[in-house]
Amino acid sequence: MRPPITLDATQIASVVEEQLVAMTSTLRPDYLSALQAALKSEKSSIGCLALEQLVANARLAQTEGLPLCQDTGYVWVCLEVDGSVLVPGNIFSEVDAAVARAAEAAGMRTSLLHDALVKRVNTANNTPAFCEVLLSSDSCRPSAVLHIMLKGGGSDNASALAMLPPSAGIEGVLEFVVRSVAAKGANACPPLVLGVGVGSTFDKVAGLAKYALLRPLGSTHPNEELAALEKELLARINALGIGPGGLGGSTTALAVHIHSAPCHIASLAVAVSINCTALRTSSTDLSGILAF
Repeated sequence: MRPPITLDATQIASVVEEQLVAMTSTLRPDYLSALQAALKSEKSSIGCLALEQLVANARLAQTEGLPLCQDTGYVWVCLEVDGSVLVPGNIFSEVDAAVARAAEAAGMRTSLLHDALVKRVNTANNTPAFCEVLLSSDSCRPSAVLHIMLKGGGSDNASALAMLPPSAGIEGVLEFVVRSVAAKGANACPPLVLGVGVGSTFDKVAGLAKYALLRPLGSTHPNEELAALEKELLARINALGIGPGGLGGSTTALAVHIHSAPCHIASLAVAVSINCTALRTSSTDLSGILAF
């Protein structure tokens, strides 16, 4: 019998370092395309100016190899694997060293503190990274994918979570998402991308929302009802008039992605993970570097 596929910590660290250097200065291509498309539909003159500046900033950052935004964010690393892959307990042991090297090479701002309460002192190298392993049941995915995200503090601060009563229903969920954007969306550097998690538990629903940000812009949810709700939410959010840069207009968000999960009969958890104009994520198929 062929032995299970095994991942190696050094391989993971190598992908993290390589991707982070590129991601710091490169806007996700699908987001850039959506920005350019928004320029054709935005009716506000100041909104169009803001969009033009965002497109120009993205091109300049990539050409010059400079950070897209002064907030180069914290590093989230998610290893998604199926049952055919063995993950050793030290799989992330070399990630922090890789992040420190990438931070220096890419000119990242150092934004991480040793502790939120008792030692708010900068670690000086943008570590630690926030790492997790996710078990996948999606047969359409490769057996191992490494997701990486650079998430700025401003957009993360605009995120929200609520434990709604089940009686709130679909409309209650929609209203909570729209209220969350109305309250803090202008401070999160729109046009936004929203990941919306619904269901699961208090500690898991925010993860669903963050994971939803990985989905390509322009993609359609495979569930027709959820796809319709995503479209409805996008229309309601853009009707708020917050606009590009919070300066007014019809392009407050470019996409809304919903990730729904099972839940307890007495619960209706909902989380909103907001991403700003610097959408910096990568998903790497590890098939080519897997060890046997």
